[in-house]
Amino acid sequence: MHILYLGDNHPGSTSAHRALALKRLGHEVTIKNPLDGVPEMLKSSLWNAINFKTGYRVIQPAIISWAKATVKLVERPDLIWVDSGEFFGEKSLQKLKSANCPVILYNVDDPTGKRDGHRFDLLIKSILYYDLIVVVREETERECLALGAKNVLRVKMSYDEIAHLPFEDHSAIPDKFKSDIAFIGTWMRKEKRDEFLLKLINHGVPVSIWGDSWHKSHLYSELKPHLRGTGLTGRDYIAAIQGAKVCLGLLSAGNRDLYTTRSFEIPYAGGLLCAQRTTEHVELYKENQEAAFWSDADECAAICKSLLKADQTRENMRLAGMTKVRSIKAGNEDLCTIIINELNKLRQNQTNH
Repeated sequence: MHILYLGDNHPGSTSAHRALALKRLGHEVTIKNPLDGVPEMLKSSLWNAINFKTGYRVIQPAIISWAKATVKLVERPDLIWVDSGEFFGEKSLQKLKSANCPVILYNVDDPTGKRDGHRFDLLIKSILYYDLIVVVREETERECLALGAKNVLRVKMSYDEIAHLPFEDHSAIPDKFKSDIAFIGTWMRKEKRDEFLLKLINHGVPVSIWGDSWHKSHLYSELKPHLRGTGLTGRDYIAAIQGAKVCLGLLSAGNRDLYTTRSFEIPYAGGLLCAQRTTEHVELYKENQEAAFWSDADECAAICKSLLKADQTRENMRLAGMTKVRSIKAGNEDLCTIIINELNKLRQNQTNH
C-alpha cells in the first residue's frame, strides 16, 4: 500500500515512529510535515503560541495551498494518514479528499477534551471528512461519534519496537543518565507536577528530572538542584529510562489520562514503571509484581524509598514488566496493523453493500 503520511517527521517524534513502523510492515510511505508549508515568520516561538491558542486559523491559507500541492506530488496514494490533525480544516481536507482514497486520522491526544483550549477546533469542525478516526480514549471515541464521525476505532497507546529498544549492555549507558528515581517529562502549568515532585523531594526521595519548561514553575528554585537536563529523545531517552532504578509515570488529568505512552515505553525500554493507580494501569500490570502504583505523593514516596532498598524485588519487578508489555503487543507495528486491518474491513463492507 502506498501511504501519504502527513505529520511531524522529526526523528524523535512518535509520529515519525509510526511512519517508520508502517514502512517496516512493507508499505511504501511518503511522510510530509504540514508545517513545511508554513512561512518561516509564522513558525517562531511567539507565533507557535499564538497559533496553538487560536486553533491555527492564521496559517490556514498556507496549509490549504500545501495540502493541494502535496496531493499532486504523490501519484495515486492508496491511503492518506493524518497524524494529530490540528492543522487541517474543512478546505484543506477537501484538497486531500481529491486524491480519491481513504483519509484517516490518528490522534494520541484528547482532541475533544478541554485541556488544550482551541488547539483542535479545526479538527472537530472537519471530523466528517475522515473515513476513519483512530483515538486512544473511551471518552474521545464516544464524543467523536456524537460529533458525527463516520467510523471511530479506539486503540491502545504504543511504544516503538525499534526506537525504544533497551541497551543490550547496561554498562553502555552514560553515567550522566543514571539515577535513582527519574521523571522524564515537561512542566505543565495546570498539572501541578512540580508540586508533586517537590513533595517527593521533601520526603527524602532522590528525584532526577529531565524535561522542558521547568524554569517556568513557581517552585523552580527548589526543584533546580534536581533538574538534570531538558527534554530527551532518541537513545538519550532510553538511557535515562534504563539508567534509573525507578521511573515515575505522571498522568495529565487535563488530558483525561488513565495511562500514557510512558506506561508502555518505560517497561519496554527496560525501566521499572512507578505510576498512578488507575483502572487502566491495574488492568495492564499486576501491582507490585510487574509495576508499582500509588494514589498520592505520600504513598509514592514510601514506595520509591522501599524499592530503592530492595534490589532483588526491584529487579524482579522490572523484568516482569518488560515481559508483560511485550506480551500485550502494544508496539507501533501492532498498532498500525490493527488500523490497516480495520480500514480494509471497512472497504470490504462498502464493497459488499
